Amino acid sequence: MSISQAAASEAVHGRSGSEFRRGVMSCLPVLLGTVPYALVLGAQARQKGLSALELPMMTGLNFAGGSEFAAIQLWTSPPHIVLIVAITLLVNSRHLLMGAALAPFLRHLPRRKAFAALFFMCDESWALGLADARRRAGANVTPAFSLAYYMGAALAMYVAWVAFTTAGALLGPLLGNVEPYGFDMAFPAVFLVLMAGMWRGVAAARPWLVSLVVAALVYLLVPGAWYVAAGAVSGLASAWLMAGDA
Repeated sequence: MSISQAAASEAVHGRSGSEFRRGVMSCLPVLLGTVPYALVLGAQARQKGLSALELPMMTGLNFAGGSEFAAIQLWTSPPHIVLIVAITLLVNSRHLLMGAALAPFLRHLPRRKAFAALFFMCDESWALGLADARRRAGANVTPAFSLAYYMGAALAMYVAWVAFTTAGALLGPLLGNVEPYGFDMAFPAVFLVLMAGMWRGVAAARPWLVSLVVAALVYLLVPGAWYVAAGAVSGLASAWLMAGDA
């Protein structure tokens, strides 16, 4: 490798490291908000009989908090595997829409990097990565999607989620029932913060309202987790129908 090539490689790695740190730092406020309900999930899982080894395997391989909470609520001894798998697929169906929204920004990446990025995608890292890509696109920065920034946020969330759910499982017997402390309120609070960061005006937020109303009605009227898919599909359909009005 020539001196010029070495210098260019060092500059690229320097930028990647800086972008990675930027992703970690931007994720910290949201990450701190996930700690309480990670502890809640770990404590609930331990109460249902999962060991401190089984829980990090679940959270590390699935990495989707909503479906993990649903699975723990449905957990029995012996567990109803088919029901838990079905509900997990249903709750995680929102990732299809999330991946579709992120896909246009991933086209410049090799498939192996794009698939790795999508494996670590969660609601928080997706929202941060998408918002950052849109800002960079608006500023004519190429490429708009910073993989290093996204992976900094995604890996920080991944490590924290697995670590603190495991901590919740270990501390569960000492903490007892943690729900009266209000830790579970951190879950909706984090999503409200993410929505605020993605706010682009009332007109752009109309599909959010449609999704909210449909999901709430289905939650009240239909048993099970169908409200997740109903809210996602209705939001997508309304966004498509209202696109001409924007």
